[in-house]
Amino acid sequence: MAEYRVVEIFESINGEGMRAGELAVFVRMRGCNLHCSYCDTAWACEDVAPAKGMTEEEICQRILETGIKNVTLTGGEPLLQENIGLLLRRLAEEKTLRVEIETNGSVDISPYRQMPHPPVFTLDYKLPGSGMEAGMCLDNLESVTAQDTVKFVVSDDRDLTRATEIIEKYRLSDRCHVIFSAVFDRIEPAHIVSFMRTYCLNNVRLQLQMHKYIWDPEKRGV
Repeated sequence: MAEYRVVEIFESINGEGMRAGELAVFVRMRGCNLHCSYCDTAWACEDVAPAKGMTEEEICQRILETGIKNVTLTGGEPLLQENIGLLLRRLAEEKTLRVEIETNGSVDISPYRQMPHPPVFTLDYKLPGSGMEAGMCLDNLESVTAQDTVKFVVSDDRDLTRATEIIEKYRLSDRCHVIFSAVFDRIEPAHIVSFMRTYCLNNVRLQLQMHKYIWDPEKRGV
């Protein structure tokens, strides 16, 4: 068995994504290779963040104990965990679970496409406002499937314009789910809606981070 650096496992609702509003178990891994300007989990990205070493069996059993079917592997960047494929295979053995990986878009997801029961990906594309666009793995945009989601976290008009360019270049709205997510307190959601109307962005969905409206935006474990 492998061991994974887990900073927290908690039950809540999906605050965003295609299962927004549904119960989910979150497994948050330590470490990230990007440093986005708006990161709301920067505390989990540092190598010194407190973490517990857990095997895939321990993680799986903790998830099953909750009785919740949606599972989100997040971070940090979960795909940086050594032997993450072993954990994905173990979770795939539990047919009742629906496993999603939230990934920052910098790590090649193609190795996980060959798995017998591949996970669903929510794949970020980091826009200029993040300061991390140069770190994107563009091959990922060619390999997304209808079950996956590409998420654009937008903070201003420059981000919206760049997101539209990427959507059109890779025909994303015809090939997968596409989400605009507003950076909390940086851009008015109504402005994003106006932009979507102006450019007739069909099949693009605006989402707000639901958990930040239900609980304090700084609260952890929700």
